[in-house]
Amino acid sequence: MQDLMEETTQRRAATFRKRTALEKVVRLLGYIVLTATALTMMYPFLWMLATSLKPLSEVQSGHFLPREWKFINYVDVIKTIPYGRYYFNSVFVAAWVTLGQVLTSAAAAYAFARLRWKLRDQVFLLYLATLMVPGLVTLIPNYWVLTKLHLINTYTVLILPACFSAYGTFLLRQFMLTIPHSLDEAAEMDGASHWQIFWDVIMPLARPGLIVLAIFTFMGNYQSFFWPLVMIKDDYLRTLPIGLLYFDSTYGRETTLLMAASVMAMIPLIVLFVGGQKFFVKGIQLGAVKG
Repeated sequence: MQDLMEETTQRRAATFRKRTALEKVVRLLGYIVLTATALTMMYPFLWMLATSLKPLSEVQSGHFLPREWKFINYVDVIKTIPYGRYYFNSVFVAAWVTLGQVLTSAAAAYAFARLRWKLRDQVFLLYLATLMVPGLVTLIPNYWVLTKLHLINTYTVLILPACFSAYGTFLLRQFMLTIPHSLDEAAEMDGASHWQIFWDVIMPLARPGLIVLAIFTFMGNYQSFFWPLVMIKDDYLRTLPIGLLYFDSTYGRETTLLMAASVMAMIPLIVLFVGGQKFFVKGIQLGAVKG
């Protein structure tokens, strides 16, 4: 009997070792695949970084790393165009749009998620239907209206129309649906108004969703190209994506300077994404609930 128990124990130990070895192999293969995928996705950025440090004559040489390192390219960018002004315009506009869109989307989401009123869901579906309308379709009417309001070629034309978003409302509504309604009822019993419930109860609890929307909004507007291209005429109001067109003109493409300017333009986006990554993942997960 004892020999049988020992044999069974040995078999179980052998099976466990085989399973552990197989899990290690699978995990190693997973790490290899993920590493290869990450390097593949990072290659364009690494190429851009390497190209920004090359002389213009080496761009078409086929060598990944520069033979002659030219950090002076970054200085030349600042000397060639008013890069600081374009940088300020992009950050200034994106920051104000982010603030405005977060506030308006949060207020609309609160109305659609927490308040009860007639035809609420039907109005929300109609609101979401606007996402299916391409921006090019409304470009001419928007341009005509903004021209009549004398807002063309101003900061206002870059900020005000972007402060309202059906997508932002949808994202925050889905997130607010995860917050228990008992909190609203408890606040109402204490005499809180709808504004107090929204600002003091819902907004703090919806912080991960607000941060996710802020990241999306800032990144999208910071990189916006077509709208500023149409609405802005003066050089001092141009944003970075428009300013970088200087390096790609009919007189030739200054690839090294364009890549150097692009690397510097990516710094705020990288800092923002890395700093808000924890909230980004949490907000996406909690906001995926069905409404």
